[in-house]
Amino acid sequence: MSNTRIERDSMGELQVPAEALYGAQTQRAVNNFPISQQPMPTQFIRALLLAKAAAAKANVQLEQVTAAQGEAIVTAVEQLLAGDFMQHFPVDVFQTGSGTSSNMNANEVIATLASRVLGDKVNPNDHVNCGQSSNDIIPTTIHVSAALTLHEQLLPALKHLVQVIEAKAEQVHPFVKTGRTHLMDAMPVRMSQVLGGWAAQIKASIVHLENTLPSLQALAQGGTAVGTGINAHPQFSALFAKQLSGLTQLDFVPGDNLFALIGSQDTAVAVSGQLKATAVALMKIANDLRWMNSGPLAGLGEIELEGLQPGSSIMPGKVNPVIPEATAMVAAQVIGNDATIAVAGQSGNFELNVMLPVIALNLLDSIELMANASRLLADKAIASFKVNEPKLKEALARNPILVTALNPIIGYQKAAEIAKTAYKQGRPIIDVALEHTELSRAQLEVLLDPEKLTAGGI
Repeated sequence: MSNTRIERDSMGELQVPAEALYGAQTQRAVNNFPISQQPMPTQFIRALLLAKAAAAKANVQLEQVTAAQGEAIVTAVEQLLAGDFMQHFPVDVFQTGSGTSSNMNANEVIATLASRVLGDKVNPNDHVNCGQSSNDIIPTTIHVSAALTLHEQLLPALKHLVQVIEAKAEQVHPFVKTGRTHLMDAMPVRMSQVLGGWAAQIKASIVHLENTLPSLQALAQGGTAVGTGINAHPQFSALFAKQLSGLTQLDFVPGDNLFALIGSQDTAVAVSGQLKATAVALMKIANDLRWMNSGPLAGLGEIELEGLQPGSSIMPGKVNPVIPEATAMVAAQVIGNDATIAVAGQSGNFELNVMLPVIALNLLDSIELMANASRLLADKAIASFKVNEPKLKEALARNPILVTALNPIIGYQKAAEIAKTAYKQGRPIIDVALEHTELSRAQLEVLLDPEKLTAGGI
């Protein structure tokens, strides 16, 4: 028995795997693009399938397909989403820049299943793709998949990270540590103040990401080939958005200008820019944790991160800060993804951007990577680290920068001389200040109290 069958499209006959749900146009793409062996992201295909169901529902209302055809298409989508649907979508990310191959892949797979449901022919172009072009359905799918993944994955993960940081901040509030600027000793800070800064960074990222959602939820659908809406019913765009909103529980609307949404990918570029900013915040937090955990003997050793695995194949007993390191690598990847999206965003040539698949890949990659890393950073690094209080107190007692608190009393120049002497002699600042000022030890203990100094003021 042959393990292939013959399928036909507008370019002629082609052999297709016998059990494949897709047809000739998908097979041509598989043959033409053996580049990365990386298919389109799962969240993208999921959104594309939901879009096809929404289109079918709208087209039934508008009497562009029969009720039976529309119901069969919706049923086919439901069957796919209920199973391991990615096995049916082999087209490489690095394909035609419009994403036409992925659109036809979906049309052919859905048409095959819908024909089985209906017991009659459902055509991939005339029925499943009714009222659509790859040029509007793929930009639409980029927006839909990004909006869904932000709602379902990244925003909840970042909110969880904030909750964990704030809970840890309350727990470590009693501890005061040496602050550092330029990696050098500075005035003291509370551990809770450090963590409060982290929480504020992530909260700001959440707000900025949420502010991108209205633009993401405005869709290109209805513009068809070049933005004019040729071959789409005049009411299709609005009904499509309404049906998709019902399927996803997000409020999608037709875009104000479909030419802009098809000819450019400015929204994706903007969202990626904010994802990059969030990655930078995660990188800062990860590196702070690494520095504070460094040592434990020859480094700062201010905290002890949870030991998760052996850290060396040759050095017994070594344990490394693996979660912050993984988070930092995620941040680096997201920053790189943003560069790719920026270049791809420039490829809006006249009426169509022609780097849509790679935009989808990198945008969704950034969202999913940071969602996963944020939860790990929260649960396996921040929630579980221990504070090394003796090390904190030892460093504070020897920190000459505490002399800053004496500036209003003895002046900057005198304070600098005392600090330099303390550095040179390796002595506690309070002892040197006692020798070089007229202040009593009791006064100095009050003025140089690290806890008091974390409150600011004079």
